[in-house]
Amino acid sequence: MTEAAYTALPTWPRAYPDTGARATLKARNEDFLVTEQPLQLPSGAGEHLWLDVQKNGANTAFVAQQLAAAAGVNEWDVGYAGLKDRYAVTRQWFSIYLPIAKGAGETPDLTQLQHPEFQVLSQSRHVKKLRPGDLQGNHFRLVLRDVTGDRAAVEANLQAVAAQGVPNYFGAQRFGFDGGNVEQGRAMLAREIRVRNPKKKGIYLSAVRSFVFNEVLGLRIQQGLWGQTLAGDVLDAAGRPTGPLWGRGRVSTTDAAQALENGVAARHATLCDGMEHAGLDQERRALAAHPQDLTWAWPEPDQLVLSFTLPAGQYATSVLHELLHTTEPERHGEPDAETPPGE
Repeated sequence: MTEAAYTALPTWPRAYPDTGARATLKARNEDFLVTEQPLQLPSGAGEHLWLDVQKNGANTAFVAQQLAAAAGVNEWDVGYAGLKDRYAVTRQWFSIYLPIAKGAGETPDLTQLQHPEFQVLSQSRHVKKLRPGDLQGNHFRLVLRDVTGDRAAVEANLQAVAAQGVPNYFGAQRFGFDGGNVEQGRAMLAREIRVRNPKKKGIYLSAVRSFVFNEVLGLRIQQGLWGQTLAGDVLDAAGRPTGPLWGRGRVSTTDAAQALENGVAARHATLCDGMEHAGLDQERRALAAHPQDLTWAWPEPDQLVLSFTLPAGQYATSVLHELLHTTEPERHGEPDAETPPGE
């Protein structure tokens, strides 16, 4: 891939040996269960109505539209912490700005709303709107079907993942269909196209920023640095190395770590220079993701069930990437996002 165009995503290296195993993901919506873990629960009082919603076969934006219509408000009055997959069964919180005016009557009971693709499980009031990133993390329960290949190799990688984590790559959801958001972002930053829609601009910037992070992480793994601290690394609160989320200012690494990151930036100068001029500030992201409470079982010889929790902004697909190759039914075209567009 040259910087002239980003027409396909690279295959970033794995941390552990490729098992060669294969499986079907999301054969049924129930095979991909996600439960959002909120930062806080509603207090019971305030101008915002919080809804605990379970959806099946619908994306988050569609549910938000339906809730806005049912409550008689504009779509921008509905908030949520994260985007959740469409072809899955997911549980997440929504908020609706719905102050009680004097003489306006009671709050509508949206638990009575009937829809084939989602259900409002409960509602309560709170003092603030839900915004992207307002969550601790997500719990996943994944059923992988039609598993073929070396089960012992998969087990070995599961043990390694439990002990050492996985590369904290941004998932394919971040980059749009066939990675097209990266190329759109490059064209936007190179001023070949003009993007007027602020939401689209944010999506393209996020894709470009995530791409550069993945390039840094992939190069470290390629150079045999997985699980190692490099001279000049910036460590997080847990003492683990971090990678750059590109923006204005110098990278905060020094020595060998800085040389590696600047080398990646030089290869993608249009992207990195553009992000700096777009007003993004330098930030850092952990290079490793550590699934919590990781368990697995083989209820059938060709079926693997995984259960684990990840913090906000980390991807279940990064865990699967280290275990086996997955395919989804053809109905799945453009991937759905697991997490909000923001970091």
